[in-house]
Amino acid sequence: MKKTIISLVVALFIVGGAMAQENELSFERKQAIDSLALEKVRDLSKYIKIAGSKTTPWSEANRVIDRAEELFMSDAEIGVSSLSSNQVQYYKVRKYFERLMRLNYDQVEIDWYNIEYVSDLQRQPDGTYVGVITIFQTFRGYDKEGGLVYKDTTKKDITVYVKRKETQIGGRTIGFWDVLLGDMRVKETTNK
Repeated sequence: MKKTIISLVVALFIVGGAMAQENELSFERKQAIDSLALEKVRDLSKYIKIAGSKTTPWSEANRVIDRAEELFMSDAEIGVSSLSSNQVQYYKVRKYFERLMRLNYDQVEIDWYNIEYVSDLQRQPDGTYVGVITIFQTFRGYDKEGGLVYKDTTKKDITVYVKRKETQIGGRTIGFWDVLLGDMRVKETTNK
């Protein structure tokens, strides 16, 4: 009887350990997730550049906005700042892109650089991993003659969420890690 109880406890410990490991990130898995998160941020950079360009057709810009929304958590917001104001305005992703398309410049250039993790992925009590990626964005707005009307550089932090999810493929349940972007917070805006 004592041997059976010990065997049962050992079996539960092994199963519990295996289930816990399934929700833990191995070094290799974490590297793959980091790469995926950085790739999603680079995709976002491309989408912002396309939607902000005055030469992008309306239908293409809307397709890009749809794709950009898929990168984010449903309640995510993007911060917008200006040198002329100390206030930062936050907009839902679609609203941010719609405002970007309507900016009152004849030409817009938006470039991102120094894209990097500033905080490692940290496990939360619900099993989600959260990290922060920092980017620097240079914004330039030009008039009809090609003259520079406005320029700023903004440091932004993008929250990254990594969640364990499941899907059905061929009648089998497959587990996977999904990466979504959260809020994009403005940290600093300068005229550099």
